[in-house]
Amino acid sequence: MSLQRIEAFLMAENCLLRDALVRVLRKKHDLLVVGAIAFSPSALEIISAANPGIVLFDSPGIALAGPRLVWHMRQTTAKRKAVMIGMDEDEETFLWAVREGVVGYVLKDASATEIVHVIRAVAAGEAVCPPRFSAALFRCAARDLALSCKPVQETKFGLSRREQQLVGLIRFGFSNKEIGSRLSLSEQTIKNHVHRILRKVGAINRLDIVERCHSIGPMLEAS
Repeated sequence: MSLQRIEAFLMAENCLLRDALVRVLRKKHDLLVVGAIAFSPSALEIISAANPGIVLFDSPGIALAGPRLVWHMRQTTAKRKAVMIGMDEDEETFLWAVREGVVGYVLKDASATEIVHVIRAVAAGEAVCPPRFSAALFRCAARDLALSCKPVQETKFGLSRREQQLVGLIRFGFSNKEIGSRLSLSEQTIKNHVHRILRKVGAINRLDIVERCHSIGPMLEAS
C-alpha cells in the first residue's frame, strides 16, 4: 500500500528561508513539495495548477493584505489549507490571519521540526497556533458568542438586510473597499450605505456603529 503524502507548496519572499525549508521538507517521507516560489501576479494560478493540500506563506503583506492571497485562495477551494510561517509575536496580525482563513501560524523562532509538525497537524484537520495566542482566540470567541446570543431586534434602528450585512462586515474590520469587493459593489456605494447606517443608529464613527448595534443580535454575513 503506497503512502499518501502531504502535498505542500511554499510561497516565501525570503529566498534563504524558501530554499532551506524546501531541503528540509524533501527529506520527509510523508511530504511532497509541489512548488516553491516568490510572489508573482500569477501566484494564484500557479498554486491552483500545483494543486497542493497545504500552502505556506511567509509574508502577511502578501498573504493577508495587498493581493490577499489566502482569502482569494480559499474562495477557490476551502480544502486547501493556509499556514503562515516566520511570523512576529503580534496578536493583531495573528487574529487578522485567522479571519482571512489561516489555520496554522508559526513564529519566526520556530525550528524546521516545528514547521513540519504544523504541516502534518494541519493536514490532519487540526488548527495550530502558538500557545501564547490561545487567550486571544478565547476572547474573540467569547465576544462573538455574546453577540450571537442577543435577541434579534431588527426594527430597533430600522436597518435593512443589506445594512445589517454591512454592520457584520464592519465589525470584522473590513474597509469599504474590501466590503465592496466581497459584495460586488462599488466603494462609493458602500460609503453611501455606511453614511445611512451612521444616521439611523446615531453613531459618530464605524466603531460606534458596532457598539450601538450589539443589541440587534447576529449580523448577517456576506454570502
